[in-house]
Amino acid sequence: MYPQDTIAAIATPMGRGGVGIIRVSGKASQAIAEAILGTLPEPRKALFSSFLDASGTVIDEGIALYFPNPHSFTGEDILELQGHGGSVVMDMLLAEVIEQGARLARPGEFSERAFLNGKLDLVQAEAIADLIEADTATAVRLANRSLQGEFSRCIHDLVNLITQLRMYVEAAIDFPEEEIDFLSDGKVSTDLQLIIDQIKDIQKKAQIGRLLRDGMHLVIAGQPNAGKSSLLNALVGRDTAIVTEVPGTTRDLLREQIQIDGMPLHLIDTAGLRESADRVELEGIRRAKEEINRADHIIWVFDAQADPDHSTLDCHNLPTDIPLTLVRNKIDLTQGTPKILEIREGVEVSVSASTGEGMDLLREHLKQSMGYHGAAEGEFIARRRHLTALKKADAHLMHGQTVFCETGNGELLAEDLRQSQNSLSEITGEFSADDLLSEIFSSFCIGK
Repeated sequence: MYPQDTIAAIATPMGRGGVGIIRVSGKASQAIAEAILGTLPEPRKALFSSFLDASGTVIDEGIALYFPNPHSFTGEDILELQGHGGSVVMDMLLAEVIEQGARLARPGEFSERAFLNGKLDLVQAEAIADLIEADTATAVRLANRSLQGEFSRCIHDLVNLITQLRMYVEAAIDFPEEEIDFLSDGKVSTDLQLIIDQIKDIQKKAQIGRLLRDGMHLVIAGQPNAGKSSLLNALVGRDTAIVTEVPGTTRDLLREQIQIDGMPLHLIDTAGLRESADRVELEGIRRAKEEINRADHIIWVFDAQADPDHSTLDCHNLPTDIPLTLVRNKIDLTQGTPKILEIREGVEVSVSASTGEGMDLLREHLKQSMGYHGAAEGEFIARRRHLTALKKADAHLMHGQTVFCETGNGELLAEDLRQSQNSLSEITGEFSADDLLSEIFSSFCIGK
């Protein structure tokens, strides 16, 4: 079922550079090396050579490396030709490689073959793309942890615990004639609760990893003239949004991307929420509400002078399942002091967006909201599909626990354990549909 053909691609970015690399993987790699180099390089030893076409004309010269199977990235024979990084010379060399029996690789096909040949699991393969696309040092660190198998080990440990519990439950079902009722001795309930606690801990870490990979979508909302646009400008560090004393200046969504100590944030400034007869303003309010419902975190800005008790918050029915931070703005007009407080609705930070007072407190709070722990161990990069699979696995475990507590039925618990195990195995690729694999690897770079 594994691919039998040989693939090739330019592995370096398009354009001009000092070095360009062509990567070849598959059974024809040896023959291609002998045709273009005149010899097969010693395994894992650099060979300086001319790169020749079929007529013996020199296309380029550079370094050749050969990695025989199975000790290579893909698990197949791999040839790498490192020449000069001009686009024309790279295209000529790639054309000659294809002429000698290779075909052009699809996006992500080298990593896909590494997965199919057991060199990587699916989480590690995705971590390669995350490492390439990382925009921050934190994302690089977490992608490396996933590439080294940190996330996979967590999932495998959890799957092993579920497997052991399944074996225990199914053995008790298969031997009902035993005098001891193994299902009611407390071990099943204890072990199941341990697994549930562990999966919830992994969910929390994965959510943090997803935010650090994709960035937190932070929606700035509030009444007109509360200082939302001033807050956006203060966070971004430049005058991105128009600020006036006229309520309702912002009619559309304004988007900016920033980093706070390497933590990516997607800021969305919205139109002020209020009753209005203006069609343009109403459309802005509709869009604002859509963004609020899609947010990872909401900042509700209110005027410390005009609305000291943030009473305007109660009439807008914000989603209760999205974290909320209240920003008491314009404290420079009330002689207030910068501070952060735990309140019933969440966290309140007192700032002045116009003078910058309290903005450091707000930035620190946002970092903590994303799960910032410096160089803390035990974190890894994660994707939305990982969160979805973990949520499904958790739901099966919770359902199994409820049914078992109410009925003591081992068969139903065993089925929920099996479904949970399958959901977790989707993360590492041990239980995956072909269309899922195609979707994942098609988003990779060509040549990787």
